[in-house]
Amino acid sequence: MLPVRLLSVQEVAELLQVPVQTVYDWRVRGVGPAPIRVGRYLRFDPADVSLWIQQRKAESQRGTWWSR
Repeated sequence: MLPVRLLSVQEVAELLQVPVQTVYDWRVRGVGPAPIRVGRYLRFDPADVSLWIQQRKAESQRGTWWSR
């Protein structure tokens, strides 16, 4: 099933309240939400972003957030 709408890098940055460059840096380091390449653009499935947020939340509650 296709997602309703993929999110742009700008939209993910706004959603997470971080600079756009941070989203790109996370991609290079392999620690952010999983991107999807569409042509020359990066897009994000909202379900993947939501899952990533939930995982960060769980790590924060366990006190392991600084290890990423």
